[in-house]
Amino acid sequence: MHLLLEYVLADDYLERRATLRADHLALARAAHERGELLLAGALPDPYDRALLVWTAPREVVERFVEQDPYVVEGLVTGWTIRPWNVVVG
Repeated sequence: MHLLLEYVLADDYLERRATLRADHLALARAAHERGELLLAGALPDPYDRALLVWTAPREVVERFVEQDPYVVEGLVTGWTIRPWNVVVG
């Protein structure tokens, strides 16, 4: 099973992310190296959402959200975790 984490990004996300980006990416890369996080990235034009695809249990994803500097510092204004039924791939 996969989980899809969707972030809703603040209007000033692009302007504010530079100081937090290295810590955010380090957290994401560590999850990826452990095999928990498959894919992650923002949706451009406009940059208003980001999607992260997980193979880890919900508790792991929730812990990531709690630690993510983008969430802690308000660059993420809302988020959801939903099961994703993959039928191809």
